[in-house]
Amino acid sequence: MSNLDAILIAGPTASGKSALALALAEQRGGTVINADSMQVYGDLHVITARPAPDEVARVPHRLYGHVDAAVNYSVGHYMADAQAAIAEVRAQGRLPILCGGTGLYFKALTRGLSRVPPVPDEVRRSVRLALDERGPTGLHAMLAEQDPAGAARLQPRDRLRVSRSLEVVLATGRPLAEWHAETDPPLLDPARIATVFLAPDRAALYERIDARFVRMMGHGALDEVRALQARGLDPLLPAMRAHGVPGLSAYLAGTLSLDDAVAKGRQDTRHYAKRQFTWFRHQLPDWPWLAPEQGLEHLLRRVDACRPG
Repeated sequence: MSNLDAILIAGPTASGKSALALALAEQRGGTVINADSMQVYGDLHVITARPAPDEVARVPHRLYGHVDAAVNYSVGHYMADAQAAIAEVRAQGRLPILCGGTGLYFKALTRGLSRVPPVPDEVRRSVRLALDERGPTGLHAMLAEQDPAGAARLQPRDRLRVSRSLEVVLATGRPLAEWHAETDPPLLDPARIATVFLAPDRAALYERIDARFVRMMGHGALDEVRALQARGLDPLLPAMRAHGVPGLSAYLAGTLSLDDAVAKGRQDTRHYAKRQFTWFRHQLPDWPWLAPEQGLEHLLRRVDACRPG
């Protein structure tokens, strides 16, 4: 086995990360570990483009579909699961290959995790109720009373970030920014890993995103969202915000045509890919950016260069 502790493969959605991880795992005895915040949910297989059964049968995969959609799965949860998975894979003499597009997971793995404590369910419910009663701008005003500096950094209609900031300050008495300033050490030693960010041509990537969403529709995406909707879950849960879910949910509710729902899913995914490029460029600027077709050769060289002897 390589002396590397792990391989980390990131990139925008539909950039070929899973195919690269699979090929590398087959050639160098690796196990693919999920690093995508939506692919953890068992309710979302098709709509999140999780690896297909035949791919999972070719090499071991970990942390895919192991979380119920009713769970507000956090970066802290992921770190605990990833630490256990990496230790298990290495104990088996295999190479951990972490693959996904969630930048916060990779940043926590390589730079440490801020010590924000879990928010009690009763606090989260109270914030949800306040959001329903007062709306996003009213919730922002509540945050401004508790954490003026934090509120000033957020747009009043950014429901998710405003809600999160208010939950933390109400639960802990401290602003979220203070917690972010306190960071635990990273799980992975940057000197003992190989990283890559796959950066395909933007126009070609957007075409792949559009084509993939059409394929998802043909493979049961609507039925998957219908089953998820039937559970009556909080619409602010992460699983309910997966790309494609809001639009198809609106179609099932009769407020959007199917064509418009598909168009929304494709557009939301393209916008997300654009944000992924921007986030990695600014947050993890030391990662090498490669065209997808260059990824396998690059990582094979890194793995082989770190073999013992």
